[in-house]
Amino acid sequence: MIKIGAGNLNEVFEELEREKGISKEVVISSLCDAMVAAYKKHLRIKEIENVEAFLDEQSGEIGIFKGKTVVESVEDPDNEISLAEAKEIDEAVELGDEVKLEVTPEQFGRIAAQAANQVLTQRIREAERNLVLNEFLDKKGTLITGIIQKVDERRNVIVNIGKTDAIMPRKEQIPGEYYKPGNRIRVFVLNVKETTRLPQVIVSHGHAEIVRELFELEVPEIEDGIVEIKSISREAGYRTKIAVWSNDPEVDSVGACIGPRGSRIQTIVSELKNEKIDIVRYSEDPVEYIVNALSPARVVSVDIMADDEFAHEALVVVPDDQLSLAIGREGQNVRLAHKLTNWKIDIKSVSQMEQAENQSVNNYEYEEEVEDETAVENVVDSDELQAEIEEEMNQQELDEEDIQDGGVSEEAEETEE
Repeated sequence: MIKIGAGNLNEVFEELEREKGISKEVVISSLCDAMVAAYKKHLRIKEIENVEAFLDEQSGEIGIFKGKTVVESVEDPDNEISLAEAKEIDEAVELGDEVKLEVTPEQFGRIAAQAANQVLTQRIREAERNLVLNEFLDKKGTLITGIIQKVDERRNVIVNIGKTDAIMPRKEQIPGEYYKPGNRIRVFVLNVKETTRLPQVIVSHGHAEIVRELFELEVPEIEDGIVEIKSISREAGYRTKIAVWSNDPEVDSVGACIGPRGSRIQTIVSELKNEKIDIVRYSEDPVEYIVNALSPARVVSVDIMADDEFAHEALVVVPDDQLSLAIGREGQNVRLAHKLTNWKIDIKSVSQMEQAENQSVNNYEYEEEVEDETAVENVVDSDELQAEIEEEMNQQELDEEDIQDGGVSEEAEETEE
């Protein structure tokens, strides 16, 4: 047996469990496997049957043991032992039992220590990797708090989220946001990629689900299922629209999200660095839903142009002074309304619609005039054609008469002769 020291072992076990979250059982198993691997390497034999390492936690000693079967007549000394020899080790053994014999080589301590160090390090890394992987796979799709470590040369933000560092790519950051190392930040666990080293955790600060998580934290009615979030559309750093619905007629879904004197919504807005949030009342009626989604703009009318499994299109008419508000800066309001409702929305002002209607009327009148002129021309053409036909028929009759007159004259001349 090799003396390690019970006190040192316990300190190692406690430190690994505290810092890495690796249990004592995993460490002991890894240490024993490392000893067996070192023993096989020492003997230069890859395959050895019934060889195990045991650690005595009380004494702090570790040794290598080989199992041999108790038989009457030994034919395979490497794997069998006679009953008489087995009785010297344990008087209670019987034929067919297995006896553990210590085979720890002399001067094995230094070799074992080197091999054990390599294998143990590898096993601890694997255990740590699996621990991190399992933990963050469970946290995928949730909101967690981390500390900004640094911003690398590719402008990726490195966030410490506990047992590992997460990466926040540029496309998942809020435009214009300054990420200062040392600041605490709430991020959304977007994905967990398994790698040969520690798992790579991808987080986002601009994902729409962050808004959902914040509302669930701040609004008890949402957590209890009374108020339901139907849809969210977000342009991170600028504006968010969220559609809510109440399953209880006595609970106002919008009021519950705003909170007393706006306390709940203000907390969320502060967390999102003063990002504008429009709380929209969800409706099964697409017309009403579209009207609500375009708030704060007022709507005159909504005409459903197409509503089937392939297309959802609507024409919305707003007052002239509400057109820019309905469309929003660079089309942001109507774009968010489209994402929220999943309807293609075409917005026109009242004057634009009147102009389009007048143009349509003028086009219709012009088409009627063209049709009338065409009809007149067709009538004239028909009369001229009829006159030509009659003239040709008259000419044919005259020609026939001339022919007949010519024939009579010839007969008279022949008679006179």
